[in-house]
Amino acid sequence: MIELLAPCGDINKLKTAIHFGADAVYVGGNSYGLRRGAKNFSNEQLKEAVEYVHSKGKKLYVTCNIVAHNEDFAGLAEYLQYLDSIAVDAVIVSDPGIIMVAREVLKTTEIHLSTQANATNKYSVKFWADQGCSRVVLARELSVPEITEIKEHIGEVELEAFVHGAMCIAHSGRCLLSNYLTKRDGNRGGCVQACRWEYKIHEVNRPDSPMSISEDERGTYIMNSRDLNMLKHVGDLAKAGVTSFKIEGRMKSQYYVGTVIAAYRKAIDAYLEGREIPDLLEMELLKTSHRDYTTGFYYGDTDTVNLESSQATCEYDFMAEVRGYDEERGGIIVEQRNRFKIGDTLEILSADEKFVNSEILIENMQNELGEEIDDAKLVQQVLYIKTDFHLQKHDILRKKVM
Repeated sequence: MIELLAPCGDINKLKTAIHFGADAVYVGGNSYGLRRGAKNFSNEQLKEAVEYVHSKGKKLYVTCNIVAHNEDFAGLAEYLQYLDSIAVDAVIVSDPGIIMVAREVLKTTEIHLSTQANATNKYSVKFWADQGCSRVVLARELSVPEITEIKEHIGEVELEAFVHGAMCIAHSGRCLLSNYLTKRDGNRGGCVQACRWEYKIHEVNRPDSPMSISEDERGTYIMNSRDLNMLKHVGDLAKAGVTSFKIEGRMKSQYYVGTVIAAYRKAIDAYLEGREIPDLLEMELLKTSHRDYTTGFYYGDTDTVNLESSQATCEYDFMAEVRGYDEERGGIIVEQRNRFKIGDTLEILSADEKFVNSEILIENMQNELGEEIDDAKLVQQVLYIKTDFHLQKHDILRKKVM
């Protein structure tokens, strides 16, 4: 079995991920995770999320993967006990001390080793398995042959690997730039992504005359990484022994989550059914926020640096989320995300294959009061749009902008 694992920064992203085909989701609570900038989940929200995910027959994992200091252990046991009590499927952990506490207090919740632990060889994976980790999230620096060798050595331990999303210029995320430049600890959730800033240098006697750093006249972003994209290569990872395919992006948008999960769901299904992965799916991944793509270290190619720019590009904007279809009126109810008008053509991203990439010409819109409107400019305004497309709740409408 192959698991498609989705990043979810809030409950809306979680529901979108499940809708578009994720088998499991990973989220962060208000403590112990590495994405302090995400909305994250309170204890009550975690309980709600677990119940929702389990009602769909899926799994939920919670990140507890900071590099912990002494002070971080106050309240840790109680937090882990709470996660266990609400039936979280696994905690994602990198610190040996946190693993020790987790082993003592967890009764049913599994322990997954985070990529932050930098497991790059078969002996490390075996060591962590012996410490109680049922799954190891491999370091991003591994090649496909190395993963194959690891799987042959460790047997039953599950292997998880990143297949898509932002990469870190540092070794699997262990970076001190954020600490050094802003006093915000990237290894405790406070990364400011200083690697994506534009840097200049100056001669010591002329501090007011900065010069851009250049490298072969190609750009200044010498620490900026490309984005990982293994969509056409999921079969290679499956054959190597990876059972969980992880998408990066707990701080990415709801639209990003929906688009990427939908594409990888179709790619994995095609592989499992013995079909070619459609080229059209690669085009889907250009329709959401991304930097230039790379296959990372999987094929021994370390061309991960993106010298041209640190800015992500996107060909489409997220215009509205579908709330459902109104049978009586013959149209869809949507919640606005970006401005669109009468006469605009919106493209459909749907979990129903027969609607994917179909287009709706906006000819009639009404607000919740039934009043005709020609400009959807109010943020999160609920609207009725006349169409014959029977779209589902959580489907997405988007518009080409490039």
